[in-house]
Amino acid sequence: MEVEEVKDKMRRIVPIFLAALVVMATLIGQASVSYAKTFDLDAQSAILVDADTGKVLFAKNPDEVLPPASMTKMMTEYLVWEAVESGQISWDTTTEISDYSYELSKNDAFSGVGLRQNKEYTVRDLYEAMAINSDNATTVALAELIAGSEGEFVKMMNEKAAEMGLTDYEFVNASGLDNESLGDNYPEGTEPDATNLLSARSTALLAFHLVNDYPEALEISSIPETEFDEQEIRNWNWMLKHDASFLEQFYYEGVDGLKTGFTELAGNNFTGTAIRDNQRLITVVMNTDSRESRFEETAKLLDYGFNNFKKEELFKEGFQLQDMSTLPVAKGKEKTIDIATEKAISTILKNGEEEKYSIEYAIDKDKLNKDGELVAPIEKGEVIGTAELVYDGEEEGYIFNDENNSQKVNLITTNEVEKKNWFMLTISAIGDFFANLFSSIVDTVKGWF
Repeated sequence: MEVEEVKDKMRRIVPIFLAALVVMATLIGQASVSYAKTFDLDAQSAILVDADTGKVLFAKNPDEVLPPASMTKMMTEYLVWEAVESGQISWDTTTEISDYSYELSKNDAFSGVGLRQNKEYTVRDLYEAMAINSDNATTVALAELIAGSEGEFVKMMNEKAAEMGLTDYEFVNASGLDNESLGDNYPEGTEPDATNLLSARSTALLAFHLVNDYPEALEISSIPETEFDEQEIRNWNWMLKHDASFLEQFYYEGVDGLKTGFTELAGNNFTGTAIRDNQRLITVVMNTDSRESRFEETAKLLDYGFNNFKKEELFKEGFQLQDMSTLPVAKGKEKTIDIATEKAISTILKNGEEEKYSIEYAIDKDKLNKDGELVAPIEKGEVIGTAELVYDGEEEGYIFNDENNSQKVNLITTNEVEKKNWFMLTISAIGDFFANLFSSIVDTVKGWF
């Protein structure tokens, strides 16, 4: 009797146990498949971008416009690099400190490094204090040096933002402080209660331009500690390799930038960038709960990017579509000509999605006659259209405007076709004439019956 009871219980338990296993397997499978959709961050807004292509790998409220705080300084940094490149200033150019910059530098709440007015500072020194220590006074000093006043510099910032293609932005000062914090020194042409505004997408695009146009900026943003005016200054980016033991927990291999930001209004922000195995990623987190969490959430983004995406050459140089490897040729010694891609096509893709990519040709109609043929003579390497990378799946798109989103390469001829001589062209024309005449007669005769 006891044996029968055990068997009966087993008959009831086993199906439940097996059902539980099925549910667990399903959940595990779903977690691995839909990780990107369920992935969440402790940030009001965030974005993860491939620094080479501008492809968005993850986004959370990326177009919500928020105060960036000192991430604003990335635009000031860009304009400094641009002024040096143009020869307007050099890294050894010196400048004195205005009353406004001096007043800011005395305020410890504004990352003040204690500037002196009886001393001239080089652009290099001021830039390092701005980029490493997020100093506001040195930022204003650079803005005044380049544009004459911070108000004029703000105009440059907004003009450059439009030129870069930023879509959600408003720059009202060079430092990222709220104008209210500047008292009567807020830049001319702006409102006393205004603040800088950026979306995570536009912030990432700004960072994209900075690291690609001026990669040398990373040599400075990656410095954890340095000397400024006989004092040590520390980088607020805790993901760098600092000497301080209490910061070891935040270190992330490959991080070499880019800019922190904090005000009471903005909360804790961070634009990060890291490189591993020749793959660079850019991250933005806005309005996290604490200084610590902005780095913890950035680490989550970077882990997700490096673990789930890779750059791969999907189509080699000289790739040919099987059903479109040739085009017909008119008036040539050959009836067809081979076509192929001029360059290889690479992209950053999610693991396991290689089969979702294909190539589509777009032949330049101006290169064809009315019968859809290329007309001889045709040179080798002649551009006759484009080949576009097509993705059959869901993705976040790019940080650029729509017209810059597609990946295209030239479609070229891989050999040459000479034009027939006049005699052969005449023979062909006669042959075509009689062939058309015979076809017309046959059609007419068929109509009699």
